[in-house]
Order: sequence, then structure tokens, then C-alpha cells
Amino acid sequence: LSLRPTAAENKFAKFLLSCLKCCFWCLEKFIKFLNRNAYIMIAIYGTNFCTSARNAFFLLMRNIIRVAVLDKVTDFLFFLGKLLIVGSVGILAFFFFTQRIKLVQDTAPPLNYYWVPILTVIVGSYLIAHGFFSVYGMCVDTLFLCFCEDLERNDGSPERPYYMSPELSEILLKGHLEPSKSADSQG
Repeated sequence: LSLRPTAAENKFAKFLLSCLKCCFWCLEKFIKFLNRNAYIMIAIYGTNFCTSARNAFFLLMRNIIRVAVLDKVTDFLFFLGKLLIVGSVGILAFFFFTQRIKLVQDTAPPLNYYWVPILTVIVGSYLIAHGFFSVYGMCVDTLFLCFCEDLERNDGSPERPYYMSPELSEILLKGHLEPSKSADSQG
């Protein structure tokens, strides 16, 4: 018998493995984020992947505060949307399978144990809602990259007007447009 600890019991090896897992998880998230935005830039400009990834990365890094705010706001709104959809479908499934809806009472099968189909419907509705919201997330990211490009290429003057809609510029440029308006009124 050996008194030396094995690799599975070695605290340093466990710590190192935990650190590597964390680093690889962060790397995976970063690569997924970069791929998503690189594909958007490929769709916009038609450049190759590496060029698009570099351009998307530097564009987002120049607007890092906006990226963080937009990311957290959309994550929260998508969470509320999924919660609303899953909750309402779950409640509707509960009333359907317990035969409490008079309109469809005859079509609901009589069940002794109705929680399994209700949970199946809830899980299915979550997966479907997640799929739909991921498409909306891609749309939000695309619009945001276009917004950032528009801000960098144009200044809102008559010679170089913004291409974004007036509603979008009103929402996203509130603090950005105020100093220029006050400078124009003084001069």
C-alpha cells in the first residue's frame, strides 16, 4: 500500500482542474459571442470570417458600455417573455388536463395522474420559447451592430445623416444628441 495521495485526491490537481474548467468555459462563451457577431458582419459586408470577427470585436469594444447594457436588458426581457409564455401555457395545460375548461371538457382525456403531461407541455413550451427568443436575440444583435456602424460612419449632420430610424435614434441617442443641440443653439 502506498501512502502517497492519488491524483483524484490531490488538492492541487483538483484546484488546477477547476481553474482550467473555468478558463475553458470563459473561452467557449467568448468564441460563441465572437462567432455570432462575426457572422452578422459577414452578412452585412460580405468579408471573410477573420476580418469580420476582428471588425465586430473592435466595434463592440469601442461600444462596450452599450453592449453590456443592451445585453442585460435583452436578457431580462427575454427571461420575462419565457416566464410569461411557460407560465401561461402551464396554467392552460393544468386547466385542460384537470378538465376545468368547460369549452374543451369533452376533448380532454380523463387522467388519474395529470402532472406528467403538464410537465411535458411546460418543458416543450420552454424549448420552443427559447428557440423563438434566440432568433429575436440575433435580430437585436444585428440591429445593434448596424446602429454602432451608423454611429461611427455618420455624425447626424445634413451631409452625413444617420440611417437609423428616428425612433431608434431618439431612444438610443438621448444623451449623445443633447450637447450637439445645445452647441448649435448657442452658435
